[in-house]
Amino acid sequence: MPAAIGKAAPAFTLLNQEGEKVSLKDFKGEKNVVLYFYPKAMTPGCTVQACGLRDAKKKYTSSKTVVLGVSPDAPERLKKFEERDKLNFTLLSDPDHKIAEKYGVWGLKKFMGREFMGILRQTFIIGTDGKIKHIMEKVNTKTHHEDALKWIKDNL
Repeated sequence: MPAAIGKAAPAFTLLNQEGEKVSLKDFKGEKNVVLYFYPKAMTPGCTVQACGLRDAKKKYTSSKTVVLGVSPDAPERLKKFEERDKLNFTLLSDPDHKIAEKYGVWGLKKFMGREFMGILRQTFIIGTDGKIKHIMEKVNTKTHHEDALKWIKDNL
C-alpha cells in the first residue's frame, strides 16, 4: 500500500552521499521533512530541482524543515552531484528502489517513445510527528523549492 496523507511515513534507513546511514526516525519530534524522489543525479531536470532546494536552504531551516533527496544512484554518484552543484542537503541512495516502492513512486514512465520502470518525481512533506502531511504528485522542477516551502508555511 503506497504512502498516504495522514498515515505514518514508511520508515527507512539509507546511505547518504558520504556513505553514512540516515534514518527517517532521526528527524521525528524535531524537524519536518521534505522527502523528494528524483530519477537520476546530474540530469538537467534533477539539477534544476536540487539547485532550487540548495538556494532555499535558509528558508527551510527557519521553517524547522530538512530536505532529503532520494534516487537510485550509488552514494559515489550522489557525492559527485553534491560537489558539482555545491548542494547543501542530504542525498540518499535507494539502488534497489525498495523505499521508492514503499512510497508508491516506482512506476512505469515514458520518455522519448519508450516505456520503462523508474522513479516518479514526487515529494512527501512529513510532519514532526512522522506522519505524511502532503503529497506533491505533480512537481515542477523549476518551482519545487518554492511550492514545498509555501505549503509548509501555510500548513505546518
